[in-house]
Amino acid sequence: MLQFFLDPVLRAPTLGTMLMGLASGMIGCLVFLRRRSLLGEALSHAAYPGVVISVAIASFLFPFSEKGALLSILIGALIASLLGLFAIDLLEKRLNVKSDAALCFVLSTFFGVGVLIASRLQMTHPLWFQQIQVFLFGQAATMVDGDIGIYGLLACLVIAILTAFLPKLKILYFDPDFAKTVGMKTQRLDALIYVLLVLAIVVGMRSVGVVLMSAMLIAPPAAARQWTNRFSTFFLLSAFFALVSGFLGNVLSLYVPNWSGAPHLSLPTGPMIVLCAVTLCLLSLLLSPKTGLVTRLVRIGRFRFRRRQENLLKALYKKESYSKSWWLMKRLEMKGWAKQGALSEVGIREAEKLIRLHRLWEVYLVHMGQGAERVHANAEEMEHILTPEMEKELQALLDHPQVDPHKQPIPGASSGVSPEASMRENL
Repeated sequence: MLQFFLDPVLRAPTLGTMLMGLASGMIGCLVFLRRRSLLGEALSHAAYPGVVISVAIASFLFPFSEKGALLSILIGALIASLLGLFAIDLLEKRLNVKSDAALCFVLSTFFGVGVLIASRLQMTHPLWFQQIQVFLFGQAATMVDGDIGIYGLLACLVIAILTAFLPKLKILYFDPDFAKTVGMKTQRLDALIYVLLVLAIVVGMRSVGVVLMSAMLIAPPAAARQWTNRFSTFFLLSAFFALVSGFLGNVLSLYVPNWSGAPHLSLPTGPMIVLCAVTLCLLSLLLSPKTGLVTRLVRIGRFRFRRRQENLLKALYKKESYSKSWWLMKRLEMKGWAKQGALSEVGIREAEKLIRLHRLWEVYLVHMGQGAERVHANAEEMEHILTPEMEKELQALLDHPQVDPHKQPIPGASSGVSPEASMRENL
């Protein structure tokens, strides 16, 4: 793997795309938090006519200078993106156009103009058109060491600005009303963030292209959001996922053809980087410890099994019929709740705890105005999820009731008879 950082051919694409991902991933966090994910898509497509026009101009001004042509193209893309940002702001604030409509309008209009000009250049100047395609779909594999400096400068700029303004960004993004109250210049800070967003898009087009650039702004933050609720950690995780995507995209674009037995197959680096970022995002959506789909399904499955187990425990205590399996009985025996088909002392206490929670909740529902005949079904569910803290709060709120709405004693209520004897007498 070290060859990707030491080899003169592989070094520039690897480091360049990793730094590009670092910058775009961190800037994308702010767009993600503002719920304006389509903004990156709109601005990246808005840059396309700037690229097309700049390629035509650069062919006259810098016919033999690749660096001069690249600089003019980046400047043209930057101007076009800023014009797109200005158009979006004008539509939203001056013409009262909804945000989603304004974004889609600018995206389609600017990109349509770019395609129109490019289609003309394809017929009249095919060499220029080939240069345009590089920025449309990206060509990370052709990066040189000079590109590392450009991406490194952008990444350092993003990190420095986010570090300097992190406390203000917290206030602005989570309590904008308070930010205005204390006199924070929110418009200037927003303008600074949008300029950084445009810079990240314009510089990143060289690696993944106009079409795919928005994915690098959204996929790493979306992945990072699944793992943390902390503001600073969110940025760090997004940057980490972006760096990993950039590295894996370069590795897989080189090695997948060899692994597949088709060395003649060529896989573009830019799309592979985006696929890696999207894959990391999907894995985060599936496996994150709190919100992951698989994790939630596991928790749901464990809860359903525990509910069946506790229902069997309660049925054995009440000597009621309940569909039981060998595995459920085995689990009760493993927990020490049952022995040879009968409840142990520990099992009796656990069963009485369930019944106590059930009847406390029934009392609470009646206290809140529900009819006594309608509270049983809800209590059947709640008895499995009430915590000891909630039980104490219910007892204090209800003044330690001794019977439920159906005049049945509540195990553990203060009385002259022990809870076990009271329950057995009632049953």
